Amino acid sequence: MERLGGPGAGLAIFLENLFPPLPSEVILPLAGFAARLGELSLVGAIVWTTVGSVLGAWLLYGLGAWLGHERLRRIAGRVPLLDPDDVDRSAAWFGRHGGKAVFFGRMVPMFRSFISIPAGVERMNFLYFSALTAAGSLIWNTVFVLAGYALGANWHRVEPYTAVFQYVVIAAVVLACGWFVVKRLRKRRADA
Repeated sequence: MERLGGPGAGLAIFLENLFPPLPSEVILPLAGFAARLGELSLVGAIVWTTVGSVLGAWLLYGLGAWLGHERLRRIAGRVPLLDPDDVDRSAAWFGRHGGKAVFFGRMVPMFRSFISIPAGVERMNFLYFSALTAAGSLIWNTVFVLAGYALGANWHRVEPYTAVFQYVVIAAVVLACGWFVVKRLRKRRADA
C-alpha cells in the first residue's frame, strides 16, 4: 500500500479472496490507517479494496462455472461420505437462497471467498452476482477501512475483535462438518 497506494490495497484484497488465510480484517484497517497518513485517500481505499474484492470473486465465480454441476456430481461420487445427491441438494438450496448467500456471505470470514464458487457452478446471473458482491464487499470494506482510519496508529486493535468473530464462524463450520460426518456414518451403517 505504501508503494502502490489504492491499487496496492485492492491487490491485497484480491489476493485475500484467493487465499482466505490472508485476513481482510487486518488488511482493511491497515488501508484505513494508510489513508489517515495521507498515503491514499479514504474514498480511494474503500473503492480500490471493493474493486479487489469483486475481481477476486469473479475469478472464483469462473472456477465454479468451469467446474459445473455435473463435474461436481462426479467428484462428489468419488469423495468418501459424499454422494452426488449432496450436490443436487446444495444446488436446490442455492437456487432458493443464492442472492442472500452471496450478499451476506461477503461479510462472513472464510465464506467471503467460497460463496463465489457455488454462484459460478449454478451460473447465477453474472451482473446480479457482481452487484451483490460489490454491495456486500462495499459494506464490509467500508466498516473496516473506517475503523482503521478512526483508530489511526492503533488500527491493529480491530483484529482481536474480528478474530473472535472468525473463531465463532470456524467453530460453527467444524461443528456442522462433524454433525454431517456423524449423520452420514450412521446412515451408512444402517444401510449396510
